[in-house]
Amino acid sequence: MTKQHKDNLFWGIILVLLGGIFLLHNLGIPTWHFIRKLWPLILIFWGASKLYYGIKAKGRAEKSEITVNEVEIIAEDKKDES
Repeated sequence: MTKQHKDNLFWGIILVLLGGIFLLHNLGIPTWHFIRKLWPLILIFWGASKLYYGIKAKGRAEKSEITVNEVEIIAEDKKDES
Protein backbone atom coordinates (compact mmCIF):
# COMPACT_ATOMS: atom_id res chain seq x y z
CA MET A 1 0.00 0.00 0.00
CA THR A 2 1.53 3.29 -1.08
CA LYS A 3 1.74 6.34 1.13
CA GLN A 4 -0.73 8.21 -1.10
CA HIS A 5 -3.22 5.34 -0.78
CA LYS A 6 -2.83 5.30 3.02
CA ASP A 7 -3.38 9.07 3.20
CA ASN A 8 -6.51 8.87 1.06
CA LEU A 9 -7.85 6.00 3.15
CA PHE A 10 -7.14 7.85 6.40
CA TRP A 11 -8.85 11.08 5.31
CA GLY A 12 -11.75 9.17 3.81
CA ILE A 13 -12.39 7.43 7.13
CA ILE A 14 -12.10 10.73 9.03
CA LEU A 15 -14.62 12.44 6.73
CA VAL A 16 -17.10 9.56 6.98
CA LEU A 17 -16.85 9.55 10.78
CA LEU A 18 -17.30 13.32 11.05
CA GLY A 19 -20.25 13.21 8.66
CA GLY A 20 -21.84 10.44 10.71
CA ILE A 21 -21.33 12.37 13.95
CA PHE A 22 -22.95 15.52 12.56
CA LEU A 23 -25.81 13.52 11.04
CA LEU A 24 -26.56 11.80 14.36
CA HIS A 25 -26.35 15.16 16.14
CA ASN A 26 -28.85 16.68 13.68
CA LEU A 27 -31.20 13.74 14.31
CA GLY A 28 -31.19 14.53 18.03
CA ILE A 29 -28.91 11.70 19.19
CA PRO A 30 -26.41 12.96 21.80
CA THR A 31 -23.18 11.91 20.07
CA TRP A 32 -20.84 14.43 21.71
CA HIS A 33 -21.44 12.79 25.11
CA PHE A 34 -20.20 9.45 23.75
CA ILE A 35 -17.28 11.02 21.94
CA ARG A 36 -16.09 12.76 25.12
CA LYS A 37 -16.07 9.40 26.91
CA LEU A 38 -14.67 7.23 24.12
CA TRP A 39 -12.06 9.50 22.47
CA PRO A 40 -9.14 7.37 23.76
CA LEU A 41 -10.31 4.67 21.34
CA ILE A 42 -8.95 6.86 18.55
CA LEU A 43 -5.48 6.62 20.10
CA ILE A 44 -5.83 2.87 20.56
CA PHE A 45 -6.84 2.27 16.93
CA TRP A 46 -4.14 4.63 15.67
CA GLY A 47 -1.48 2.85 17.72
CA ALA A 48 -2.71 -0.57 16.63
CA SER A 49 -2.51 0.43 12.97
CA LYS A 50 1.03 1.76 13.46
CA LEU A 51 2.05 -1.53 15.09
CA TYR A 52 0.42 -3.58 12.34
CA TYR A 53 2.08 -1.70 9.49
CA GLY A 54 5.41 -1.59 11.33
CA ILE A 55 5.43 -5.35 11.85
CA LYS A 56 4.32 -5.90 8.26
CA ALA A 57 7.14 -3.68 6.93
CA LYS A 58 9.69 -5.43 9.12
CA GLY A 59 8.56 -8.82 7.80
CA ARG A 60 8.94 -7.61 4.20
CA ALA A 61 12.43 -6.27 4.97
CA GLU A 62 13.49 -9.60 6.48
CA LYS A 63 12.17 -11.53 3.47
CA SER A 64 14.05 -9.31 1.04
CA GLU A 65 17.23 -9.71 3.11
CA ILE A 66 16.90 -13.51 2.96
CA THR A 67 16.45 -13.34 -0.81
CA VAL A 68 19.59 -11.20 -1.20
CA ASN A 69 21.59 -13.65 0.94
CA GLU A 70 20.32 -16.60 -1.10
CA VAL A 71 21.38 -14.90 -4.33
CA GLU A 72 24.86 -14.24 -2.90
CA ILE A 73 25.23 -17.89 -1.84
CA ILE A 74 24.15 -19.16 -5.27
CA ALA A 75 26.57 -16.77 -6.98
CA GLU A 76 29.44 -17.97 -4.76
CA ASP A 77 28.60 -21.62 -5.51
CA LYS A 78 28.74 -20.97 -9.26
CA LYS A 79 32.15 -19.31 -8.89
CA ASP A 80 33.47 -22.40 -7.09
CA GLU A 81 32.25 -24.70 -9.87
CA SER A 82 34.13 -22.87 -12.62
